[in-house]
Amino acid sequence: MTAPLLVFDLDGTLVETAPDLAATLNVILAREGLQPVPYETARKMIGGGARLMIERGLVRNGARLPEAKIDRLFDDFLAHYEAHIADASTLFPGVVAALDRFEEAGWRFAVCTNKIEQASVLLLKALGVADRFAVICGKETFPVSKPDHRALLMAIEKAGGRHENAIMVGDSKVDIETARNAGVPIVAVDFGYTEQPVASYGPNRVISHFDDLWDAVADIHGEDRSAARPAS
Repeated sequence: MTAPLLVFDLDGTLVETAPDLAATLNVILAREGLQPVPYETARKMIGGGARLMIERGLVRNGARLPEAKIDRLFDDFLAHYEAHIADASTLFPGVVAALDRFEEAGWRFAVCTNKIEQASVLLLKALGVADRFAVICGKETFPVSKPDHRALLMAIEKAGGRHENAIMVGDSKVDIETARNAGVPIVAVDFGYTEQPVASYGPNRVISHFDDLWDAVADIHGEDRSAARPAS
């Protein structure tokens, strides 16, 4: 029997990355003579990848730049961020204990994120947990990325799992839509990066601490999942 699989988003779900991402964004904006983005505002800009974060920072400044220039800013962002990838980023409380408990029960783990794969691997290595995941799939790992549900299905397949025996854990509307269209239940954390309360997007369960993940998953497993089918 295929082992059950938990598929995690990364930023705002497993790791509080906002301090380092916000700092990097403001370094890049400062180089262009633009105003910094306040931390709480920058925190809400996370979730769609570094390029989107840059574009949002430019919009806040009322700046319009050609695509080629944004490409260069994106490269500069990645270089600076990877050099400071875990200066202030930390695993959310309870992550390691939750992984331990699920692993002991026979679960396996994967990451499906819109963060660049190399940066995702570097971050999880820096935090000492990269080897806990069967695969770490980033924005460019597959031809598509979230919210395209195929990205999740391909991550599940790459991890050796099955969609009918997988559960996603995320923090955003993008994660919830991705999982729903893939026919995969999702547990949403309410401490991540989202402009509206994550419960408003209709996840299967919402948790406020990783200590609650075990019971949330048990509740989902107790439901009839026969109707869960991935979108075509």
